[in-house]
Amino acid sequence: MSLRLGGLVPWSSVDYPGRQAAVLFVIGCPWRCPYCHNSHLWAGEAGLSWPVVRSFLETRVGLLDAVVISGGEPLAQASAVHKALVEIRALGFGTALHTAGVSARRLQTLLGDLDWIGLDIKGPFSRYDAITARDGSGAAARASVEAVLRSGKPHELRTTVHPELLSSHDLATMLRELTALGARSVTLKNFRPMGCPDPRLATTYRPWLTSQLATELRAIMPGVVLPDG
Repeated sequence: MSLRLGGLVPWSSVDYPGRQAAVLFVIGCPWRCPYCHNSHLWAGEAGLSWPVVRSFLETRVGLLDAVVISGGEPLAQASAVHKALVEIRALGFGTALHTAGVSARRLQTLLGDLDWIGLDIKGPFSRYDAITARDGSGAAARASVEAVLRSGKPHELRTTVHPELLSSHDLATMLRELTALGARSVTLKNFRPMGCPDPRLATTYRPWLTSQLATELRAIMPGVVLPDG
């Protein structure tokens, strides 16, 4: 298998809610989000081979519930990721994917072999091209959201918030757009400087959630999950 892997976390309790999981990190991403905390995986050489990872997973049968494929962007290697998912399920593990939805067509090919999807939402679809530095990314993300919601698969939509990239107006617009598509919950997360490729963002981050904004966002989407501070 040609799956290019950049890392492995042997145990995690947070990457697949409610499950004890190993996390595989694939190499490659076509987008260049300036707050990415895994920018070292945008490109580079594989640090792990699939046979080595599979051998490790065989020793965890009965000890772990699931395997999460993250990145980078797994859809950049969709064919190889699909083959890995089939083998992971054959070992008896649940399967999960972390993705930004860079290609709805590729995501659709994986949905049948996934038990859970974590879908990163960058902001209102009109802001995508500026945030990802790639034209047409908003349309791809919208189609991916629609595919996930249509599938009925358990999922989490989540957004990293940096006030230099997303204003209060942007957040409200994003929730309205997602609500119109049928989403009932989005988890908003504070920016973290770890691994961020843009040092300016680390120095300009400031608390953004006020009680007034929290009230406004909940009025748009009652199920929105807000950070503690």
